Amino acid sequence: MASCWGRWRRCCSWRPPPRSPGPGAPGRAGSSWTRPSAGAGTKMPYFNLVKSLTSAFPNVYRISQFHHTTPAVCCRSKTRSGEKYTDPFKLGWRDLKGLYEDIRKELLISTAELKEMTEYYFDGKGKAFRPVIVVLMARACNIHHNNSRDVRASQRSVALIAEMIHTASLVHDDVIDDASSRRGKHTVNKIWGEKKAVLAGDLILSAASIALARIGNTTVISILTQVIEDLVRGEFLQLGSKENENERFAHYLEKTFKKTASLIANSCKAVSVLGCPDPVVHEIAYQYGKNVGIAFQLIDDVLDFTSCSHQMGKPTSTDLKLGLATGPVLFACQQSDGVQQTTYLAQRYCHEAVREISKLRPSPERDALIQLSEIVLTRDK
Repeated sequence: MASCWGRWRRCCSWRPPPRSPGPGAPGRAGSSWTRPSAGAGTKMPYFNLVKSLTSAFPNVYRISQFHHTTPAVCCRSKTRSGEKYTDPFKLGWRDLKGLYEDIRKELLISTAELKEMTEYYFDGKGKAFRPVIVVLMARACNIHHNNSRDVRASQRSVALIAEMIHTASLVHDDVIDDASSRRGKHTVNKIWGEKKAVLAGDLILSAASIALARIGNTTVISILTQVIEDLVRGEFLQLGSKENENERFAHYLEKTFKKTASLIANSCKAVSVLGCPDPVVHEIAYQYGKNVGIAFQLIDDVLDFTSCSHQMGKPTSTDLKLGLATGPVLFACQQSDGVQQTTYLAQRYCHEAVREISKLRPSPERDALIQLSEIVLTRDK
């Protein structure tokens, strides 16, 4: 993690120049640009590449206006609450001790084989990125509302439910994609077969639904059941495509939200509802989760092109093999560097996430959420 921060700080010295507004655009780069020689792009510092690429490809900038109206800036690491910075994962895990043991308790299954299948990915080796975001958001909202640093039992339950829904979606995705490995080991469908894998995913979802019902808050139940609907709709969107160039990009971003960002956005909103009655705070939590979630998937699509299977813990170039048009491919169709432009787009989403979460009262948890949005951009797996 420390190495990630080192790379981030070294890259953050550049700031984009003032933009001159163009017709129908939030801003346009006015400087000229000369294409670097072959191979030079890999040696150019990241944000210098961003500067050059946005000046060189105004059409790509136009396409990215579907969801962006703010200029891209670097999210510099700083602790804004005045307290000493704490690693966001360490801070989040204070409230997540026994996370996977508690999830396994929710999966009360008597059949040995089914029990083994459903617990297969709950081995404690995952990043638990979503539960960490959820408990940090819970504490940030509680502090904002009444200065309480405690996470309620119902809020912690949302973190468990989010991880269960996410894992069930992985089991189902692996069946659809015919994936052979996940997190550095064989997938459920490769070990037990596709039919049993589908049933195992369904069982995890049903256990998550029971845990959700126990929270007893109808608003939260409605928020989180929307996630399951979005997952299904997102999978259907992935199976289809659009003929028009601009529609293809909008289609891709909508699919990205439903398949990945909806879970993070609605989980963040759910814990804000449980901890604070202010609808403004609910919207802040939702928008933060939405923007971080989309950025997370954009970087995941980049890593599918740039990382090896050993780094990712799963096969790479899978989307390309399946014929799926992700960000790098869509940008490449615009005759631009698809990987760099997708990374730039992810950076814009992270900037928006920081802008939203900064509206909350300063606290270590709020600062940790800011840092997490930056870590999303620098992760390598």
